[in-house]
Amino acid sequence: MVIKLVKAGLSIVLALTITLVPNTYVSAKAMNHLPQSQSDITLTSFPQAEKTALSQDTTDPAPSDTSTPVKKLAKDKAATLTTLYGATSVQYALLEDGNITVSGFSGVYSKDTSTPLTDTNMYGIGSISKMFTTVAVMQLAEEGKVDLDTPVIEYIPEFTMSDPRYKDITVRMLINHSSGLMGSTLGNAVLFNDKDNTAYKNLLNTLKTSRLKADPGEFSVYCNDGFTMAELLVEKVSGESFTDYMKEHISAPLNLYNTKTPQDNFEQERLVKTYIPGSSTTLPTETLNMIGAGGIYSSASNLCQFARIFMNDSNSFVLNNSSAKSMENKEYLNGLWSEDKSSTINYGLGWDSVITYPFDKYNIKALSKGGDTLFYHGNLTVLPEKNMAVAVLSSGGSSMYDQVMAQEILLAALKAKGDIDGILPDVTYAKPVKSEMPENLKQYAGIYGSYGGTYKIAISDDGTLTFSNLTTPAAPAQKFIYTGDGRFYFSDGSTYVSFENGKNGIIYLNVSGYVALPGLGQTVTDGYQAQKLTDNPISQELKAVWEKRNGKYYFLVNEKYDSEYYTAGSLYSKISLLNELEGYCLYAKIIDQNTARAVLEIPGVFGRDLSDFVFYQDNGCEYLKAESSVLISEDEIKTMPASAFKVGITSNGYAKWYKIGKKSANKKLKIALPQNASFCVYDSNNSCIMDSYITKKDTVTLPKNGYIVFAGDVNSKFHINYIK
Repeated sequence: MVIKLVKAGLSIVLALTITLVPNTYVSAKAMNHLPQSQSDITLTSFPQAEKTALSQDTTDPAPSDTSTPVKKLAKDKAATLTTLYGATSVQYALLEDGNITVSGFSGVYSKDTSTPLTDTNMYGIGSISKMFTTVAVMQLAEEGKVDLDTPVIEYIPEFTMSDPRYKDITVRMLINHSSGLMGSTLGNAVLFNDKDNTAYKNLLNTLKTSRLKADPGEFSVYCNDGFTMAELLVEKVSGESFTDYMKEHISAPLNLYNTKTPQDNFEQERLVKTYIPGSSTTLPTETLNMIGAGGIYSSASNLCQFARIFMNDSNSFVLNNSSAKSMENKEYLNGLWSEDKSSTINYGLGWDSVITYPFDKYNIKALSKGGDTLFYHGNLTVLPEKNMAVAVLSSGGSSMYDQVMAQEILLAALKAKGDIDGILPDVTYAKPVKSEMPENLKQYAGIYGSYGGTYKIAISDDGTLTFSNLTTPAAPAQKFIYTGDGRFYFSDGSTYVSFENGKNGIIYLNVSGYVALPGLGQTVTDGYQAQKLTDNPISQELKAVWEKRNGKYYFLVNEKYDSEYYTAGSLYSKISLLNELEGYCLYAKIIDQNTARAVLEIPGVFGRDLSDFVFYQDNGCEYLKAESSVLISEDEIKTMPASAFKVGITSNGYAKWYKIGKKSANKKLKIALPQNASFCVYDSNNSCIMDSYITKKDTVTLPKNGYIVFAGDVNSKFHINYIK
């Protein structure tokens, strides 16, 4: 099953293959969360105190004998992000000993106005929002209202699941990614200019029919739903909305006047503009309505002020130092994990990394949290013992790039202050030298799966490992050379793969290596990236049922008309059975005629965002359900009429898809749109070439071999006419 959807965030995959994913909010697939009239948002003016604070925030950085060289480096790195790495704009700030010593920006506020960028512009911070959620939970723990090791059901008794193990999920497990929840329930949560939080309110109902992918506490794997549950817990225990709680207990005490949620009333023009890569069309405001997991807006300087909570000189009245310190604990080692080595993923409470590269090489404690939505990205890195923090936010790009920029600013500042003697050179590597391979390593050949796809690993007698991507067969195979100590190195020596027999009986593919980002710096990866799949023999009768689906496309029908995902990518899934391994549909093991069950148990990030695949019939049509998403078989999609016609949204609210046939291709349509509705057109490459919610246009010239989808409220009526 191939998921066609733009993914946000970055992680390094085998042999320098860069794939959009990890420590992010919106990197889940269409399968399990899956971004008309435009919603009117009343803009309100700020209280005078807020205006004063905003004015003060734009003053020059505090004098510092380190600021001049570091300012130049920061400016250069930001320019690199906007010229080489796809960012439309970048904003950054460095805090030292309570003062912002460096701040700035690069790029443009928007591509179609001359509005200047400022230090007070706001960005979506994606999963950095999880740090605010974690602080809120820790505050309630300090007050004795919450115990981290008490089951969640004690605080949210209405929380139930079809899997009885849910009763063992503790509060701690929600914020250290070890709850065992499947991953990300994002259906109708990632919208354009729409603060509708129905998806958030319905999460508990969605989870009632869901299961766990692992025993609670068995291992930590990135999980957005855990933090959405934590948001619910904060509301339940405090009696306040999460937005009000955050404002009263975090933002106001720290004077974070540039930090808001979609539920706040604020001037939307303070948010920098966002764009589809390669497009100059300004997108509507991104509204991510799972706030506690990824929906907060902020500025770089505000995030640095927030970071003071975690510093040794904090004396914070927002969170006790002992609570902040406990968030630094190596929570990832509470369960199954790969070797504890230098990396950028090793979870604390909230934090992506509590032993962060490259600062561990200097014996300096560094805490890091990245965040990506579909269009906003960012990183917050804190050196608590040095009382320093850097925040980098961007429109476009990725959190990985922002993190590398942040690390380089911090290293330069540490050197300027004399805290380090110098900056270590990037790790270099040489072409590997082949060694004789033990025969027993050939047992690791086979089919492997991760949440991003399935792979074939072949190991020859001469010690050559060949890695092939079964999900993307056109991708060239990668070869690794055995060099000893169980390691197979890529041809340039930058990356090696090895195998580990987990104590749970699963064989894991481990990847370790370095990636140099020209003009930015170097980063590292280490951890499990796939698990070996075992045979699943099925009967010929069962195989025949699934073979009828093999190669077919299923199209998403239950996403709201103003969802970002209509624009961000093609909303379909292709059913692809593995020829190389019987009884599998991608990473899911076929159970019966209509069910395939996800089997991945990978700590870290490559076992995130899973779903079982369940097919069912409704009114003679076959649908596919994957967590909160519903998709319809291509067999049920008609070719659009070649003359005027009408489309109505029925009581189930499902979007209506049509194939663009030969008689309609290259012809122009004019569509009478009802309120709260939109239509989108996709070309033969499944790229969105028209989203009426964004363009506000009612005409379109149809491509060859494409699709058109109509989405809207129940009972919406579209009138479609062909025009010259």
